[in-house]
Amino acid sequence: MKTYSRLPVNFSHGQGSYLYDSKGRSYLDGLCGISVTNLGHAHPAVTLAIKKQAESLLHTSNLYEIDGQELLASQLADIAGMDKIFFANSGAEANEAAIKLARMHGHQRGFKNPEIIVLEGAFHGRTLATLSATDGNKIQTGFAPLVPGFIRTKRNDFNEIVEKLESHSEVVAILLEPIQGEGGIIPLNMNYLKQLRELCDEKNCLLIFDEVQSGNGRTGNYFAYQGLGVVPDIVTTAKGLANGVPIGACLAKGSAAEVLTIGKHGSTFGGNPLACAAAMAVLETIKNEELCSRSTELGKIIRDSIVNSVNDLGMIKEIRGKGLMIGVELNNECNDLVSYALNDGLLINVTSEKTIRLLPPLIMTDEEGLALGRAVGTAINNFQTLIEDF
Repeated sequence: MKTYSRLPVNFSHGQGSYLYDSKGRSYLDGLCGISVTNLGHAHPAVTLAIKKQAESLLHTSNLYEIDGQELLASQLADIAGMDKIFFANSGAEANEAAIKLARMHGHQRGFKNPEIIVLEGAFHGRTLATLSATDGNKIQTGFAPLVPGFIRTKRNDFNEIVEKLESHSEVVAILLEPIQGEGGIIPLNMNYLKQLRELCDEKNCLLIFDEVQSGNGRTGNYFAYQGLGVVPDIVTTAKGLANGVPIGACLAKGSAAEVLTIGKHGSTFGGNPLACAAAMAVLETIKNEELCSRSTELGKIIRDSIVNSVNDLGMIKEIRGKGLMIGVELNNECNDLVSYALNDGLLINVTSEKTIRLLPPLIMTDEEGLALGRAVGTAINNFQTLIEDF
């Protein structure tokens, strides 16, 4: 089905920070399959883990115990400071699990119609419930009726959330991305998040962080909230968790971890032996190579290189983000810049019409980081020339 507007390139293989097309041309990967291949392409630890697991067992189903899944759950929960985990196949499914968990938590409190507060600019997935939680008429059009039970508020507006809690008596959770990805790489205000934590404690609401894109070492900590001084009740992740092998996770602590019981939720493929083996290799590599702190260092190198390479800084409205989650917002719409960059051997993305989104691999060298920054700067310079000529 024609659900994608594909770029005219076909990749045959990858190595580290580079992808190669069927003609042998190299492309510097500044996108990581949208924050998925955090360890780059053909990483030896991940490749070995997949190979070894494939030689013994790919799948059994969750009708049986899975040693690798239990090991991964233990390690990931310890990193996150959470108690229990449900494994799914994707970020959308992880968010679905969080939404179901929050609703059941509300029903256990006697609420008939539990509601969840979500934010403007949010993106939580394309399943019907996560689409309903997502902000954007463009991607919602044609799929009505949407799932009810979501209340939209302005981001970083604490007073509006207080007002919504006062006017809606059955709010069970607040769901947000600590750094909005599709919304334009927008970090939420730290004080705002701390206020929400206090408010949720006061009102017995669950605080849910969607870290599908920002997790797995991308922002300087394994999860972005670990650098904010705010711990959610539930956190979801996926994308970079297994470096390209599909897996998602919904992690919870405290009373939230006890809500889903036998028969209340499930997944055929979620957390199968292959996915868990790949994810364990990712966890171990991020830890052993200290890639969380590395993402902070590399992010600064890339941002500085962009600034030093752009001829007219007036083209740039703002550079935002944290670690290797970087947004370069221009003053003009720049969707066409993706194609221009591709022609120059650079893979980037534009979101929210004006923001260049960079999600490069954590294993980039300093030289590759400098090259990425220069390439983005060159793309902006060429884009400015095109605007002026037009």
